[in-house]
Amino acid sequence: MIFSDSTDVKVINKLDISQAPKGAITRYWLYVVKDGMGVPIHVPVIVAKGKEDGKVLGLTAAVHGNELNGIPVIQRFFKDLDIANLKGAVVGVPVINVPSLVRKKRRFIDGTDLNHIMPGKADGNVSQVYAYRIVQNLIKEFDYLIDLHTASNGRVNSYYIRADMSSEIVRRMALLQNAQIIVHNPPSDGTLRGTADELGISAITLEVGNPNTFQKGMIRDSLTGIHNILGDLGMLDCPVENIDIETVLCKNSFWIYSDTGGIMTVYPKVTDLVKKGEVIATMRNIFGDNVKDYYAPEDGIVIGKSVSPINQTGGRILHLGILSKKS
Repeated sequence: MIFSDSTDVKVINKLDISQAPKGAITRYWLYVVKDGMGVPIHVPVIVAKGKEDGKVLGLTAAVHGNELNGIPVIQRFFKDLDIANLKGAVVGVPVINVPSLVRKKRRFIDGTDLNHIMPGKADGNVSQVYAYRIVQNLIKEFDYLIDLHTASNGRVNSYYIRADMSSEIVRRMALLQNAQIIVHNPPSDGTLRGTADELGISAITLEVGNPNTFQKGMIRDSLTGIHNILGDLGMLDCPVENIDIETVLCKNSFWIYSDTGGIMTVYPKVTDLVKKGEVIATMRNIFGDNVKDYYAPEDGIVIGKSVSPINQTGGRILHLGILSKKS
């Protein structure tokens, strides 16, 4: 494996794949903005470029600063990559939201969810400018994108995909992940995936488990999915690996919220199937009295759930996926 000199990482203002050396893995610091002391904020970028030209796959992680599982996925991918076998290029961005990662916070420094304001604005506020420069100077170089996320604080996730299953290319990308659940979710919501779609980049969101931790099993599964896509696209000469798991396809999904506050217990586990009318949670007051039971409004599968016992009025209970009818 050939690396550029890691002790002298080049600072760039814009990623240009054509300028990256062929047959090598190169590391960059992408300058994005300056902080309140005028100190530059840089995003780490890893570029693996084969000797033959081809498509560009982007791997991004930590758009939210507390979503960590994607970081070792990207690190391990490049550590294990046989660059001599690569056609085209793979770009890894272990951390998109650098200011939030170092603060161990989910949201950007102005309190904004960075994944709700894409593609940002050139002359916008703090978070909008940051998002704009990430998109313009980095994301635009991709042909395909896998955006790695996790659940948020106080919640847990299955290993699942959000994808526009009406796109044949995106559908294949999603199915190749061997995920527990795939949710059909057209990308029109200000997310990085949605912005990529608007730019003509085929993209999926990969939810890799829980926040603020590394989960070895899900990290390993994510690596398998990435290699499957590269093999399917002809970018790597490797077989597609099918894991012995039946992926559940959902036509849509939604969160169920509480309408009162207290101490909550959510009963189903992630990936459990629930029936309409089944008790899914109980709310108790501080004295331990049962205040209210919550029931599944439809048949479905538990994609994610709250694990925080303290739940205010309007708090999340569980994320319910509604299964697609089998043809």
